Formats: sequence, structure tokens, C-alpha cells
Amino acid sequence: MTGRDRALMLGHRPVTVWLTGLSGAGKSTIAFRLERELMSMGHACYVLDGDNVRHGLTSDLSFSKEDRRENIRRVAHVAQLMNDAGLIVIAALISPMNEDREMARAIIGTDSFVEAYVSASANDCAKRDPKGLYAKAQAGTITSFTGVSAPYEPPTNPELLVDTTTLTEADSVSRVLDHLRQHFLLQR
Repeated sequence: MTGRDRALMLGHRPVTVWLTGLSGAGKSTIAFRLERELMSMGHACYVLDGDNVRHGLTSDLSFSKEDRRENIRRVAHVAQLMNDAGLIVIAALISPMNEDREMARAIIGTDSFVEAYVSASANDCAKRDPKGLYAKAQAGTITSFTGVSAPYEPPTNPELLVDTTTLTEADSVSRVLDHLRQHFLLQR
């Protein structure tokens, strides 16, 4: 079976939606709601979330710059395999460095990669932080925390901008779905 056969059977072209943004910006919330919406429309998809991959696939990695890069490399290879199987993949990872996201794009393939910047300021993320990570980072309990003591490079030219300071959760997901309908032939 070819990729074209799978696309016809599943009613969509396989794609990886790479949600990037600060901790607390809304990446996971959007990812899991998008997954539910796509599945309710009959599309085969799966979420690769920073938390779920760190419990197994990348549990041996730290949060050093090198290990963050390796984390992204592994997730990109898994996403590419899942795309090859015909799935829509929703990757929700901070992925703070532009060069690492470009590496993910190269692994997955430009035609199957949508960089979606889930935008929110560090202050907004800290206000809605359910895990209290920003407070711990500001107190020095957590070192190398993206947006506080480690850098985040916003995408310079993402395919999609989702500003969660102005959009509701439903509107954020709708924006991603609209992009997929326009570019990836969601037929259902």
C-alpha cells in the first residue's frame, strides 16, 4: 500500500502539526482537543505530547540543550513513521530552538510539517501555570526552565499562529482545523 492509497482510504493526507510555545501556552490543551475533533470526524490521529514521550521514549534524557535536541529528533522520527502509516500526528512540545524545529521539519518532510506557534507571553503562561513551574523556576528550584532561565526562540515564519491570549480553546482548535482543511484535504 502506498501513501496515496492510505490518504484515499483515511480521507486525509498525513501531516504532523508541530505545536510549539512556552510551558503553559496551551499546546497540550489544543493538541488533545484537536485529536478528539479529528477522531470524531473519522480521521486517524495521535498526540505526541512532551509529557507522554518523556515517560518512555525519551525518559533517559535531561533538559540540557543537547538532550532537548535529542528529544525533538526522536519525536520527529516517530512522527514521520506515524505519517508514513497514514496518521495525522499532533506533536505538542516546547521545542525552544528554531534549529531543532527545522531539524524536525527535515526529518518529517516539509510537505508534511505544519509549524504552529502557540503564542502567549511568559507572564500569561505563569498566571495560568497549573503545575506551579514558573514559580519554582523564578525561585531557582528549577534550573534551565524555558522562558525564565532558558531561552525560547519564537518561530520566525510559522505556517500557523495561534495566540492563546486572544483566542479561546475552541477558536484555537478551529484555527488549526481550518488550516488542515485548506491544505491537507480533510475530506470528512
